[in-house]
Amino acid sequence: MTFAARARPIGTLAGVSTPIVSATPPANDPTFENVWDELVWRGLVHVSTDPEALRAALGDGPITYYCGFDPTAPSLHLGNLVQLLLMRRLQLAGHRPLGLVGGSTGLVGDPRPTAERTLNTRETVAEWVAKLRAQVERFLDFGGENPARMVNNLDWTEPLSAIDFLREIGKHFRVGTMLKKDAVAARLNSDAGISYTEFSYQILQSLDYLELHRQYGCVLQTGGSDQWGNLTSGTDLIHRVEGRSVHAIGTPLITNSDGTKFGKSEGNAIWLDADMCSPYRMYQFWLNTDDADVIDRLKVFTFLSRADIEEYAHQVESEPFRRAAQKRLALEVTATVHGEGAAASVIAASDALFGRGDLSALDADVLRTALEELPHAEVSLETTVVQALTATGLVASQSEGRRAIAQGGVTLDGIRIDDEGAVVTGALPGGVSVLRRGKKTLAGVFVRG
Repeated sequence: MTFAARARPIGTLAGVSTPIVSATPPANDPTFENVWDELVWRGLVHVSTDPEALRAALGDGPITYYCGFDPTAPSLHLGNLVQLLLMRRLQLAGHRPLGLVGGSTGLVGDPRPTAERTLNTRETVAEWVAKLRAQVERFLDFGGENPARMVNNLDWTEPLSAIDFLREIGKHFRVGTMLKKDAVAARLNSDAGISYTEFSYQILQSLDYLELHRQYGCVLQTGGSDQWGNLTSGTDLIHRVEGRSVHAIGTPLITNSDGTKFGKSEGNAIWLDADMCSPYRMYQFWLNTDDADVIDRLKVFTFLSRADIEEYAHQVESEPFRRAAQKRLALEVTATVHGEGAAASVIAASDALFGRGDLSALDADVLRTALEELPHAEVSLETTVVQALTATGLVASQSEGRRAIAQGGVTLDGIRIDDEGAVVTGALPGGVSVLRRGKKTLAGVFVRG
């Protein structure tokens, strides 16, 4: 089993020096008597069904549990990473995971707060199912005494006729109760309203839990707390149909200390797919974590022990300028998602770009991808450094560029430029150059041959 994905190495421009160390292997903290206690300490339980009964079940185990991921995009994101790591923690405690990728629910889509989802084609959904399945599989162990299993809800919903669905499943749901669900209520109060397609989503998700309970004895579903209405619809359905009590855990929605949404920005989500969000950007995102948030992030997104995290909390309090907790967080999550090789390359590139290593020794792909995240420009071979400074936006005009050179504040590929007639060479691997103005303002130059 490979816990972390393999990916091409990548660099960051964070400007920090972090020793290259191995990321912490996935393991639960043995100082906790029950995995439930560790989940609570890590802040992973926002809401749950009967906590005492659930703690007992996790302590007596093993139990079978599941989490579902809908293919509404070609990649999972940081919000999904919370669930993936929760699944791994439960598996490390001896429990049996079912990773569900929603081939049928992905064709419908759960209700968004303000507007109807665009329905994707069957071909697109099938393609995204395959991509998400591969991502989920990287975080679970498919060997040993409690191997993971992947399932697709299209397998049991596609053969079900509309009449059978209404008679066998729909009859157990009361419209009044469904209308009270937060996601549904929000849409009913919006100008967009809600279609029957999205209104029925909670029935489909409940059917998943029932089917997995029947097939595999599944007794726990996990999901974000914003899915709590759907989670409890499933527990209620099993209770009505099978006469049995099962469980659900709703994890908190991760937000920053200032209340802003975590891991998302307009058109710039932090995806787990390296082609959609480079490992550089991933690393940089974590490295920029605020002091007020970093300890909570270490609890949720790393396998560091309680003792280690408490030590980082002390360092944040006593020596925040060192940003030791942020560096460790960035290393751990980047290694978890993209592999230790990528994390090591991030650190090596950072050192080289900020004068603590050899730029010419970097892999061409590492360097180019890092520079693409900076201000950058494509120029011809005879372009002067002054022109390149202007093209990349490091200066507002060529006259300002000449003054910066005269003041000794410009370097090209780590070498100070004294001659305003000097030209960029693209001498670094991949035909690029690195421009620096001052100590920390960098730009990439891609030189056309």
